[in-house]
Amino acid sequence: VQLQASGGGLVQTGGSLRLSCAASGRTFSTYTMGWFRQAPGKEREFVASFSRSGAIRNYADSVKGRFTISRDNAKKTVYLQMNSLTPEDTAVYYCAAKVAGTDYNYWGQGTQVTVSS
Repeated sequence: VQLQASGGGLVQTGGSLRLSCAASGRTFSTYTMGWFRQAPGKEREFVASFSRSGAIRNYADSVKGRFTISRDNAKKTVYLQMNSLTPEDTAVYYCAAKVAGTDYNYWGQGTQVTVSS
């Protein structure tokens, strides 16, 4: 599967953005989809994931209550709605896919999110 992330940009503190990740291939619905981010000088960290069944969504503690992950299998797209953004959310955001029971091994190219204070 190939992934293409989009929707990043510059936003003020307290603002919102919605990231999208479009996937190619015919088996999108079989993948667990995730969002990760990497801030300058920091390691990449998990943000959110959405199981292939749609039954399980997981979030990093730092984004709980502010970010929402969703997916549209018909459109082969996963979204990350980000609200109440803070400068600490500034990072390159990556979408990723994995088959259940494995590590994430499909990655998009990343989209920059910058939150100004």
